[in-house]
Amino acid sequence: MLYKFTIMTQEQAEDIATNWHYDGEYSFYNIEADREDFEEFLDPDKRGNSTFAVTKEDELMAFFSVNKVNDGVFDTGLGMRPDITGKGKGFEFLKAVLDFVQSEHRPAKIMLSVATFNQRAIKVYRKAGFRDGGTFMQDTNGSTFEFLKMTYEC
Repeated sequence: MLYKFTIMTQEQAEDIATNWHYDGEYSFYNIEADREDFEEFLDPDKRGNSTFAVTKEDELMAFFSVNKVNDGVFDTGLGMRPDITGKGKGFEFLKAVLDFVQSEHRPAKIMLSVATFNQRAIKVYRKAGFRDGGTFMQDTNGSTFEFLKMTYEC
């Protein structure tokens, strides 16, 4: 069965924010790790119509957001349920997200940023056709981290 994309409900946002906990260095991606991100994720007005719940066979598997940067360029952020990460499901999920964004928005480019320590995700993004851009430092989660900007040409 294919992935289904729907605008995230408040119940889904609360489930993700309070129950999805990643282990080890990936705990960086716990929503509550950054107070500002936590509050934004739980605010339906800030999520608007740009944050999607991803289900498969009615089970919440992942989420993603997509925002227009400028004409033809969209930025996305993704997250998979912790118990299914690192099990070879990322590529299928990412391809489904790319197909959805392309069908809904007809972008020329899709961009994302990923923490440079997350080599597992970077490998999947490269396999899907994302190209490395530059790195940048960002204050988040109580410290400063290096991120890699990546671009997918549609």
